[in-house]
Amino acid sequence: MVKKDLKKKMRLGKKTRQNRRVPTFVTIRSKRKVQANTKTRVWRTEKIKARDKE
Repeated sequence: MVKKDLKKKMRLGKKTRQNRRVPTFVTIRSKRKVQANTKTRVWRTEKIKARDKE
């Protein structure tokens, strides 16, 4: 059984949170100037660089 170390788990969690849509209230508040999240990533094509232990 392989366990993730804490640094790697925190990094993967951050990347997961970044990979979300822009909330609707932000789009409305900015009068549609902000529509898309530029940091979105497709899990099949764009991989996260894996750094195991630092």
